[in-house]
Amino acid sequence: MNPSVTQKERIIALDIIRGLALFGILFINVGAYQLLMEGAPMPDMSGINGVIDSLINIFIEKKFFSIFSFLFGVGFYIFATRAEARGDRPRMRFARRLLALLVIGIIHIFIFWGSILAIYAVIGFLLLPFYSAKVSTISKWLFTIITLHILALLGQMYMPSNAVSSAIFGFLGNDAVAIFIMFLSGFLVAKADWIGHIGAHSQKIKWLLYSTFPFFIGCSLWIWFSSQADDQQLQSIIGLGVVPTTYFYLSCLFILLEHKTIVKLLQPIGRVGQMAFTNYLAQSFIGTAIISLMGLEVVSPSDIVVIASITFIIQIIFSVIWFKFFTIGPFEKLWRYMTYGKKVVSKQS
Repeated sequence: MNPSVTQKERIIALDIIRGLALFGILFINVGAYQLLMEGAPMPDMSGINGVIDSLINIFIEKKFFSIFSFLFGVGFYIFATRAEARGDRPRMRFARRLLALLVIGIIHIFIFWGSILAIYAVIGFLLLPFYSAKVSTISKWLFTIITLHILALLGQMYMPSNAVSSAIFGFLGNDAVAIFIMFLSGFLVAKADWIGHIGAHSQKIKWLLYSTFPFFIGCSLWIWFSSQADDQQLQSIIGLGVVPTTYFYLSCLFILLEHKTIVKLLQPIGRVGQMAFTNYLAQSFIGTAIISLMGLEVVSPSDIVVIASITFIIQIIFSVIWFKFFTIGPFEKLWRYMTYGKKVVSKQS
């Protein structure tokens, strides 16, 4: 690791991870930009399309949303502690921020039915009770929730089904629980000060990397063979791999981004992450426009790769140009105004 990495470069590293998460999210959302009506043609899943679809299931499905969720938890800690340092009431201010996100998220649902923003806002309120909790207490809660979530997914797959067990397994195995797990993971890591001192915690991060790697490999193989066999339990199998795979990805990224050269090389992606809220909202418009320009009646997995890549390149170019003139993204500015009720200066001095 490079011990000379500055605090500013650590913030850029978080933006790079956020930008990469947005790229992964595109691979999931692009296919949903075009609603499939009953009786309409279905995407081609033969040949290379079938392989790409399986690879998306293995490496991307639910994992990059989880990385985004982890960073949301990190953001909660940074936001709340800064608010407290200013003499503000951190819980109240964050609650207002969540309410603003909820309003924007509800509006976005009318534009893109798969928007996650409103769900993030609702689940985000569950973080508030943990703000003053000890790191050890949060760790115990996190371990317990992860255990219950995994047991619920296994229960859905292998336990006899009845009304009571189905309700319990359905609740605990829900994707919303996985989102909260990653919220709490990000908050815990930030509160334990791993984010600010990656080098000092390098051994713990490497231990996490090595311990999650076998689970990543095992789950990846399981998903691959289940995809080829059209296993009805595929989504549950993907769900089982979310937590270890996300932890594995994050460990790799945090270690890699301790190197100044890599941070500098990926800084344009960091610009995308720096205005992640704006770019997430813009993705649905850009993706839909590209689908229309390509004249696609259905979107196949190979089309998804092309559209996601073009969309992300557009967002990199736009973000880099935007930050030559402004210090904050347009929707970030709106969100801040809704949070504080104050005018935000966005021009660079």
